[in-house]
Amino acid sequence: MEREGLYTGLDRKRDTFVADLDKVSERVKEIIAVSSREVVIEGHYAIDVVPPEDVHLVFVLRRDPEDLRRVLRERGYREEKVRENLAAEILDVCLYEAVNRCGASKVCEIDVTGRRVEDVVEEILQVLYGTKGCKVGGVDWLGKLEAEGKLDDYLREL
Repeated sequence: MEREGLYTGLDRKRDTFVADLDKVSERVKEIIAVSSREVVIEGHYAIDVVPPEDVHLVFVLRRDPEDLRRVLRERGYREEKVRENLAAEILDVCLYEAVNRCGASKVCEIDVTGRRVEDVVEEILQVLYGTKGCKVGGVDWLGKLEAEGKLDDYLREL
């Protein structure tokens, strides 16, 4: 994105570029048009830059909020960015947006908490090869945090 100038500016508060979704979408369409193979688009904005009719499957990777918090802090994310990511994960934002844009039949929700990358890749391949089905709605962080008596703490923090 940065190398090709596919952004509108810098978000200094979050220390990140602001994607120009129109430009990114046009670039993705160009890549898809010249590709003779399937194209994998990865990232939070993937569903925003690929027309739903061109989407075969969307994989939404989920992670337990406690584990997510630890990982993001270890990566040096600012606390505001950690809180934003936790809120999005707890409230199913990426899952909701994927289902809303592409339909539940094209969305596969996978809980990656505590799993090795190789095991997650294997599950994705099984879905792609048709030996395992997709599922949506198997992750409920709100319910988990409520059952553990931790939801109020998370909500205060967010």
